[in-house]
Amino acid sequence: MPHADFVHLRVHSAYSLSEGAIKIKALVELAKTSAMPAVAITDSGNLFGALEFALTAEAAGIQPIVGCQLAVRREDHEVKAGAGAPKPDQLVLLVKDAAGYRALLKLVSKAFLESPTGEVPQVTLADIAAQSEGLIALTGGAGGAVGRLLAEGQGPAAEAMLLALARIFPDRLYVELQRHGLPVEGRIESALLDLAYKHDVPLVATNEAYFADDGMYEAHDALICIAEGAYVSEPDRRRLTPEHRFKSAAEMRALFADIPEAIDNTLTIARRCAFYPKAEKPILPPFPVETGRDENAELDAQAGEGLERRLAAQVFMRDMDEPRRAAAARPYRERLRYELDMIGQMGFAGYFLIVADFIKWAKSQGIPVGPGRGSGAGSVVAWSLTITDL
Repeated sequence: MPHADFVHLRVHSAYSLSEGAIKIKALVELAKTSAMPAVAITDSGNLFGALEFALTAEAAGIQPIVGCQLAVRREDHEVKAGAGAPKPDQLVLLVKDAAGYRALLKLVSKAFLESPTGEVPQVTLADIAAQSEGLIALTGGAGGAVGRLLAEGQGPAAEAMLLALARIFPDRLYVELQRHGLPVEGRIESALLDLAYKHDVPLVATNEAYFADDGMYEAHDALICIAEGAYVSEPDRRRLTPEHRFKSAAEMRALFADIPEAIDNTLTIARRCAFYPKAEKPILPPFPVETGRDENAELDAQAGEGLERRLAAQVFMRDMDEPRRAAAARPYRERLRYELDMIGQMGFAGYFLIVADFIKWAKSQGIPVGPGRGSGAGSVVAWSLTITDL
Protein backbone atom coordinates (compact mmCIF):
# COMPACT_ATOMS: atom_id res chain seq x y z
CA MET A 1 0.00 0.00 0.00
CA PRO A 2 1.54 3.40 -1.00
CA HIS A 3 2.04 5.84 1.81
CA ALA A 4 0.78 9.42 1.99
CA ASP A 5 2.92 12.18 0.49
CA PHE A 6 2.91 14.37 3.60
CA VAL A 7 3.74 13.86 7.26
CA HIS A 8 2.87 16.02 10.24
CA LEU A 9 5.90 17.61 11.88
CA ARG A 10 4.05 19.85 14.37
CA VAL A 11 1.77 17.87 16.69
CA HIS A 12 0.97 18.80 20.28
CA SER A 13 0.04 15.65 22.13
CA ALA A 14 -1.78 15.58 25.45
CA TYR A 15 1.68 16.00 27.01
CA SER A 16 1.52 19.65 25.96
CA LEU A 17 -0.21 20.10 29.28
CA SER A 18 -3.52 22.00 29.21
CA GLU A 19 -2.85 22.74 25.55
CA GLY A 20 -2.71 19.58 23.43
CA ALA A 21 -5.65 17.19 23.26
CA ILE A 22 -4.36 14.24 21.24
CA LYS A 23 -3.36 11.19 23.26
CA ILE A 24 -0.37 9.18 22.07
CA LYS A 25 -2.32 6.10 20.98
CA ALA A 26 -4.85 8.27 19.16
CA LEU A 27 -2.05 10.17 17.42
CA VAL A 28 -0.44 6.99 16.13
CA GLU A 29 -3.82 5.71 14.99
CA LEU A 30 -4.46 8.98 13.15
CA ALA A 31 -1.15 8.64 11.31
CA LYS A 32 -1.84 5.00 10.50
CA THR A 33 -5.37 5.71 9.25
CA SER A 34 -3.98 8.55 7.12
CA ALA A 35 -1.31 6.20 5.66
CA MET A 36 1.43 8.56 6.85
CA PRO A 37 4.77 6.76 7.07
CA ALA A 38 5.95 8.96 9.92
CA VAL A 39 4.71 11.55 12.40
CA ALA A 40 6.36 13.91 14.87
CA ILE A 41 5.44 15.18 18.30
CA THR A 42 6.61 18.67 19.20
CA ASP A 43 5.16 19.25 22.62
CA SER A 44 5.55 22.63 24.26
CA GLY A 45 8.78 22.72 26.23
CA ASN A 46 8.95 19.07 27.24
CA LEU A 47 9.75 15.51 26.19
CA PHE A 48 7.37 13.84 28.62
CA GLY A 49 5.76 11.71 25.91
CA ALA A 50 8.86 10.91 23.87
CA LEU A 51 9.42 7.31 24.97
CA GLU A 52 5.73 6.34 25.03
CA PHE A 53 5.28 7.89 21.60
CA ALA A 54 8.35 6.17 20.13
CA LEU A 55 7.37 2.73 21.42
CA THR A 56 3.72 3.07 20.36
CA ALA A 57 4.56 4.36 16.88
CA GLU A 58 7.23 1.72 16.27
CA ALA A 59 4.81 -1.05 17.26
CA ALA A 60 2.29 0.30 14.75
CA GLY A 61 4.82 0.48 11.91
CA ILE A 62 4.97 4.28 11.98
CA GLN A 63 8.32 6.08 12.09
CA PRO A 64 8.39 8.24 15.24
CA ILE A 65 10.02 11.66 14.99
CA VAL A 66 10.80 13.12 18.40
CA GLY A 67 10.86 16.89 18.70
CA CYS A 68 10.03 19.80 20.93
CA GLN A 69 8.71 23.32 20.60
CA LEU A 70 11.23 25.21 22.70
CA ALA A 71 10.64 28.64 24.19
CA VAL A 72 13.55 30.95 23.31
CA ARG A 73 14.33 34.00 25.43
CA ARG A 74 14.01 37.32 23.60
CA GLU A 75 17.22 39.25 23.88
CA ASP A 76 16.19 42.09 21.54
CA HIS A 77 13.79 43.52 24.13
CA GLU A 78 14.69 45.84 26.97
CA VAL A 79 12.74 44.79 30.04
CA LYS A 80 11.23 47.76 31.83
CA ALA A 81 10.95 47.82 35.60
CA GLY A 82 7.82 46.01 36.72
CA ALA A 83 6.89 45.01 33.17
CA GLY A 84 8.21 41.45 33.36
CA ALA A 85 9.94 39.48 30.65
CA PRO A 86 8.36 39.49 27.17
CA LYS A 87 6.72 36.39 25.78
CA PRO A 88 9.47 34.12 24.45
CA ASP A 89 9.76 33.14 20.81
CA GLN A 90 9.38 29.55 19.74
CA LEU A 91 11.74 27.30 17.84
CA VAL A 92 10.95 23.75 16.78
CA LEU A 93 13.73 21.20 17.07
CA LEU A 94 13.51 17.69 15.62
CA VAL A 95 15.84 14.84 16.55
CA LYS A 96 17.99 13.73 13.64
CA ASP A 97 20.28 11.24 15.42
CA ALA A 98 21.43 10.05 18.85
CA ALA A 99 23.54 13.17 19.39
CA GLY A 100 20.48 15.29 18.66
CA TYR A 101 18.40 13.43 21.21
CA ARG A 102 21.03 13.99 23.90
CA ALA A 103 21.27 17.65 22.93
CA LEU A 104 17.51 18.13 23.12
CA LEU A 105 17.39 16.45 26.54
CA LYS A 106 20.01 18.91 27.77
CA LEU A 107 18.16 21.92 26.36
CA VAL A 108 14.81 20.93 27.86
CA SER A 109 16.43 20.21 31.23
CA LYS A 110 18.25 23.55 31.18
CA ALA A 111 14.99 25.37 30.44
CA PHE A 112 13.26 23.83 33.44
CA LEU A 113 16.17 24.05 35.86
CA GLU A 114 17.54 27.50 35.10
CA SER A 115 14.55 29.66 34.17
CA PRO A 116 13.52 32.10 36.93
CA THR A 117 10.48 31.17 38.97
CA GLY A 118 7.29 32.38 37.34
CA GLU A 119 8.70 32.42 33.81
CA VAL A 120 7.92 29.99 31.04
CA PRO A 121 10.84 27.50 30.97
CA GLN A 122 13.08 28.84 28.23
CA VAL A 123 16.60 28.85 26.84
CA THR A 124 18.72 31.41 25.05
CA LEU A 125 19.88 31.27 21.47
CA ALA A 126 23.41 30.81 22.83
CA ASP A 127 22.23 27.74 24.75
CA ILE A 128 20.81 26.31 21.54
CA ALA A 129 23.99 27.07 19.61
CA ALA A 130 25.95 25.09 22.20
CA GLN A 131 23.64 22.09 21.83
CA SER A 132 22.68 22.05 18.15
CA GLU A 133 24.45 18.93 16.93
CA GLY A 134 22.11 16.31 15.49
CA LEU A 135 19.05 18.59 15.51
CA ILE A 136 16.92 19.91 12.64
CA ALA A 137 15.32 23.30 13.26
CA LEU A 138 12.04 24.76 11.96
CA THR A 139 11.71 28.52 12.31
CA GLY A 140 8.45 28.32 14.24
CA GLY A 141 6.01 30.06 11.92
CA ALA A 142 4.44 33.27 13.15
CA GLY A 143 5.40 32.36 16.71
CA GLY A 144 9.08 32.11 15.90
CA ALA A 145 11.58 34.93 16.12
CA VAL A 146 11.79 35.39 12.35
CA GLY A 147 8.01 35.48 11.97
CA ARG A 148 7.53 37.82 14.92
CA LEU A 149 10.11 40.29 13.67
CA LEU A 150 8.50 40.32 10.22
CA ALA A 151 5.09 40.91 11.78
CA GLU A 152 6.56 43.85 13.69
CA GLY A 153 7.92 45.35 10.48
CA GLN A 154 11.54 44.64 11.41
CA GLY A 155 12.67 43.11 8.12
CA PRO A 156 16.45 43.56 8.59
CA ALA A 157 16.29 42.08 12.11
CA ALA A 158 14.26 39.13 10.80
CA GLU A 159 16.86 38.51 8.10
CA ALA A 160 19.66 38.70 10.65
CA MET A 161 17.85 36.20 12.86
CA LEU A 162 17.38 33.79 9.96
CA LEU A 163 21.08 34.01 9.14
CA ALA A 164 21.98 33.43 12.79
CA LEU A 165 19.83 30.29 12.84
CA ALA A 166 21.36 29.13 9.56
CA ARG A 167 24.83 29.40 11.11
CA ILE A 168 23.72 27.38 14.13
CA PHE A 169 22.00 24.75 11.97
CA PRO A 170 24.00 24.51 8.72
CA ASP A 171 21.96 22.51 6.19
CA ARG A 172 19.52 21.71 9.02
CA LEU A 173 17.25 24.77 9.02
CA TYR A 174 13.84 25.05 7.36
CA VAL A 175 11.63 28.11 6.98
CA GLU A 176 8.26 27.05 8.32
CA LEU A 177 5.06 28.03 6.52
CA GLN A 178 1.66 27.71 8.18
CA ARG A 179 -1.88 28.47 7.00
CA HIS A 180 -4.29 28.16 9.89
CA GLY A 181 -6.34 31.17 8.86
CA LEU A 182 -4.64 33.53 11.29
CA PRO A 183 -4.22 37.07 9.86
CA VAL A 184 -0.56 37.28 10.90
CA GLU A 185 0.32 34.23 8.83
CA GLY A 186 -0.93 35.91 5.66
CA ARG A 187 0.90 39.14 6.46
CA ILE A 188 4.32 37.56 6.80
CA GLU A 189 4.20 34.71 4.25
CA SER A 190 5.48 36.69 1.30
CA ALA A 191 8.39 38.02 3.32
CA LEU A 192 9.19 34.53 4.62
CA LEU A 193 9.29 33.22 1.07
CA ASP A 194 11.56 36.06 -0.03
CA LEU A 195 14.00 35.39 2.81
CA ALA A 196 14.00 31.66 2.19
CA TYR A 197 14.73 32.00 -1.52
CA LYS A 198 17.26 34.79 -1.03
CA HIS A 199 19.35 32.75 1.40
CA ASP A 200 18.63 29.31 -0.05
CA VAL A 201 16.94 28.01 3.09
CA PRO A 202 14.42 25.26 2.24
CA LEU A 203 10.72 25.65 3.00
CA VAL A 204 8.50 23.25 4.92
CA ALA A 205 4.74 23.34 5.35
CA THR A 206 3.35 22.40 8.74
CA ASN A 207 -0.02 22.34 10.40
CA GLU A 208 0.16 22.76 14.16
CA ALA A 209 -2.24 20.06 15.33
CA TYR A 210 -3.65 20.43 18.83
CA PHE A 211 -6.74 18.24 18.38
CA ALA A 212 -7.84 15.42 16.09
CA ASP A 213 -10.77 16.82 14.09
CA ASP A 214 -13.38 19.60 13.73
CA GLY A 215 -15.61 18.03 16.34
CA MET A 216 -13.01 18.66 19.03
CA TYR A 217 -12.55 22.36 18.32
CA GLU A 218 -15.04 23.78 20.84
CA ALA A 219 -13.94 21.41 23.60
CA HIS A 220 -10.32 22.34 22.93
CA ASP A 221 -11.20 26.03 22.99
CA ALA A 222 -12.66 25.48 26.46
CA LEU A 223 -9.45 23.69 27.47
CA ILE A 224 -7.41 26.74 26.46
CA CYS A 225 -9.70 28.96 28.53
CA ILE A 226 -9.33 26.71 31.57
CA ALA A 227 -5.55 26.74 31.20
CA GLU A 228 -5.41 30.53 31.01
CA GLY A 229 -8.15 31.34 33.51
CA ALA A 230 -10.26 33.02 30.83
CA TYR A 231 -13.91 32.87 29.73
CA VAL A 232 -15.01 31.64 26.31
CA SER A 233 -16.86 34.93 25.79
CA GLU A 234 -13.78 37.11 26.35
CA PRO A 235 -12.69 38.84 23.13
CA ASP A 236 -9.01 39.33 23.97
CA ARG A 237 -7.77 35.87 24.79
CA ARG A 238 -5.75 33.16 23.12
CA ARG A 239 -7.69 31.55 20.29
CA LEU A 240 -6.86 28.82 17.84
CA THR A 241 -8.91 27.97 14.75
CA PRO A 242 -10.64 24.83 13.51
CA GLU A 243 -7.65 24.50 11.17
CA HIS A 244 -5.42 23.47 14.10
CA ARG A 245 -6.48 19.87 13.62
CA PHE A 246 -4.76 16.74 12.33
CA LYS A 247 -5.31 17.27 8.61
CA SER A 248 -4.99 14.60 5.94
CA ALA A 249 -2.19 14.60 3.38
CA ALA A 250 -4.71 15.49 0.67
CA GLU A 251 -5.89 18.52 2.65
CA MET A 252 -2.33 19.72 3.12
CA ARG A 253 -1.48 19.18 -0.56
CA ALA A 254 -4.52 21.25 -1.55
CA LEU A 255 -3.71 23.94 1.02
CA PHE A 256 -0.17 24.37 -0.30
CA ALA A 257 -0.82 23.54 -3.94
CA ASP A 258 1.08 26.71 -4.92
CA ILE A 259 4.21 25.63 -2.99
CA PRO A 260 4.47 21.84 -3.45
CA GLU A 261 8.13 21.83 -2.41
CA ALA A 262 7.09 22.81 1.12
CA ILE A 263 4.95 19.66 1.33
CA ASP A 264 7.64 17.48 -0.28
CA ASN A 265 10.13 18.60 2.35
CA THR A 266 8.08 17.04 5.14
CA LEU A 267 9.06 13.67 3.69
CA THR A 268 12.66 14.81 3.26
CA ILE A 269 12.83 15.76 6.93
CA ALA A 270 11.22 12.47 7.96
CA ARG A 271 13.92 10.56 6.07
CA ARG A 272 16.62 12.58 7.86
CA CYS A 273 15.24 11.82 11.33
CA ALA A 274 16.50 8.29 11.87
CA PHE A 275 16.68 8.10 15.68
CA TYR A 276 14.13 7.58 18.42
CA PRO A 277 14.47 6.42 22.06
CA LYS A 278 13.94 2.79 22.97
CA ALA A 279 13.11 1.11 26.25
CA GLU A 280 16.12 0.23 28.39
CA LYS A 281 16.51 -1.47 31.71
CA PRO A 282 17.23 0.93 34.59
CA ILE A 283 20.93 1.74 34.92
CA LEU A 284 21.81 2.39 38.56
CA PRO A 285 25.14 3.79 39.72
CA PRO A 286 27.22 1.35 41.79
CA PHE A 287 26.81 1.86 45.52
CA PRO A 288 30.13 2.34 47.37
CA VAL A 289 30.63 -0.56 49.79
CA GLU A 290 33.29 -1.67 52.25
CA THR A 291 36.25 -3.63 50.91
CA GLY A 292 35.39 -7.24 50.25
CA ARG A 293 31.63 -6.75 50.14
CA ASP A 294 29.34 -6.70 47.14
CA GLU A 295 26.04 -4.82 47.16
CA ASN A 296 24.08 -7.86 48.37
CA ALA A 297 26.42 -8.30 51.35
CA GLU A 298 26.27 -4.56 52.11
CA LEU A 299 22.47 -4.61 52.07
CA ASP A 300 22.45 -7.68 54.34
CA ALA A 301 24.73 -5.90 56.81
CA GLN A 302 22.86 -2.57 56.83
CA ALA A 303 19.44 -4.18 57.02
CA GLY A 304 20.51 -6.62 59.75
CA GLU A 305 21.99 -3.88 61.91
CA GLY A 306 18.99 -1.65 61.26
CA LEU A 307 16.53 -4.37 62.24
CA GLU A 308 18.25 -4.93 65.57
CA ARG A 309 17.97 -1.21 66.32
CA ARG A 310 14.28 -1.24 65.35
CA LEU A 311 13.61 -4.29 67.54
CA ALA A 312 15.32 -2.72 70.53
CA ALA A 313 13.47 0.56 70.15
CA GLN A 314 10.02 -0.56 69.04
CA VAL A 315 9.41 -4.27 69.67
CA PHE A 316 11.22 -5.43 72.80
CA MET A 317 9.60 -4.58 76.13
CA ARG A 318 11.60 -3.84 79.27
CA ASP A 319 10.24 -6.85 81.18
CA MET A 320 11.05 -9.34 78.36
CA ASP A 321 13.61 -12.04 79.14
CA GLU A 322 15.90 -13.43 76.44
CA PRO A 323 13.61 -16.30 75.31
CA ARG A 324 10.65 -13.93 74.94
CA ARG A 325 12.79 -11.45 73.00
CA ALA A 326 13.96 -14.22 70.68
CA ALA A 327 10.36 -15.30 70.11
CA ALA A 328 9.24 -11.74 69.39
CA ALA A 329 12.13 -11.15 67.01
CA ARG A 330 11.83 -14.44 65.10
CA PRO A 331 9.11 -13.41 62.59
CA TYR A 332 10.93 -10.15 61.85
CA ARG A 333 14.26 -11.90 61.25
CA GLU A 334 12.65 -14.61 59.14
CA ARG A 335 10.82 -12.02 57.08
CA LEU A 336 14.01 -9.99 56.68
CA ARG A 337 15.91 -13.04 55.39
CA TYR A 338 13.11 -13.87 52.94
CA GLU A 339 13.05 -10.31 51.57
CA LEU A 340 16.84 -10.04 51.32
CA ASP A 341 17.00 -13.29 49.35
CA MET A 342 14.29 -12.10 46.97
CA ILE A 343 15.90 -8.65 46.53
CA GLY A 344 19.24 -10.30 45.79
CA GLN A 345 17.70 -12.63 43.18
CA MET A 346 16.08 -9.67 41.42
CA GLY A 347 19.26 -7.58 41.44
CA PHE A 348 17.72 -4.74 43.44
CA ALA A 349 20.20 -4.55 46.33
CA GLY A 350 21.84 -1.41 44.93
CA TYR A 351 18.45 0.23 44.44
CA PHE A 352 17.52 -0.25 48.12
CA LEU A 353 20.91 1.05 49.25
CA ILE A 354 20.62 4.17 47.07
CA VAL A 355 17.07 4.95 48.23
CA ALA A 356 18.08 4.47 51.86
CA ASP A 357 21.04 6.80 51.35
CA PHE A 358 18.74 9.52 49.95
CA ILE A 359 16.24 9.14 52.80
CA LYS A 360 18.86 9.15 55.55
CA TRP A 361 20.51 12.27 54.12
CA ALA A 362 17.17 14.08 53.81
CA LYS A 363 16.29 13.30 57.42
CA SER A 364 19.72 14.45 58.60
CA GLN A 365 19.14 17.80 56.84
CA GLY A 366 15.72 18.32 58.40
CA ILE A 367 13.90 17.72 55.11
CA PRO A 368 10.45 16.17 55.71
CA VAL A 369 10.12 12.58 54.51
CA GLY A 370 6.87 10.64 54.54
CA PRO A 371 6.54 7.52 56.74
CA GLY A 372 5.79 5.30 53.74
CA ARG A 373 2.74 4.25 51.77
CA GLY A 374 1.51 1.47 49.51
CA SER A 375 2.92 -2.04 49.44
CA GLY A 376 6.45 -0.78 50.08
CA ALA A 377 5.47 0.15 53.63
CA GLY A 378 5.04 -3.57 54.35
CA SER A 379 8.71 -4.30 53.72
CA VAL A 380 10.87 -5.18 56.73
CA VAL A 381 13.99 -4.32 54.71
CA ALA A 382 12.66 -0.81 53.98
CA TRP A 383 11.72 -0.43 57.67
CA SER A 384 15.13 -1.63 58.83
CA LEU A 385 16.90 0.80 56.49
CA THR A 386 14.64 3.67 57.76
CA ILE A 387 13.21 4.16 54.24
CA THR A 388 9.81 3.74 55.93
CA ASP A 389 8.78 4.35 59.53
CA LEU A 390 5.47 2.50 59.88
